[in-house]
Formats: sequence, C-alpha cells, structure tokens
Amino acid sequence: MRCMALMLIKPGVYAHFKGRRYEVIGVGRHSETQEEFVFYRKLYGDRSYWVRPAAMFTEHIVCDDYSGPRFFAIDP
Repeated sequence: MRCMALMLIKPGVYAHFKGRRYEVIGVGRHSETQEEFVFYRKLYGDRSYWVRPAAMFTEHIVCDDYSGPRFFAIDP
C-alpha cells in the first residue's frame, strides 16, 4: 500500500520541530523493501544530505513542550 505521506511531501524548505531548516530534494523507495524515504539536506553547517523513512519524516511528535509534526513545510 502506498504511503499517503509521499503524495504530500513536495520538494522545498521544511523546518524541523527543533527549529533547524532543511531542503527536501525528493522522495523514493528502497529497492528491496519498497519502504518510502525522504531525501533532504541540511540548510546549515556542512549542508550534508540525509535520508529518513517517510513515516518518520511525517510523524507527529509529542515531547516536553511540543506537540506537532516532526517536519513542516516553510516553502514547498
């Protein structure tokens, strides 16, 4: 079953709930497991590239003083 998150995640700038910004490059699937991933890069420091499962990228976070999405679009 296709993850609805992949249809919603578009390239653009996103903020992490801790405040840092990231650029989503695109989304794709693992060749063996078909798990969906988000490919993105940091917009600070070394500007390195990262890959995170789409389910984790879009999950709802609840911690000490925050309840909301892990990442949210700033400029998709």
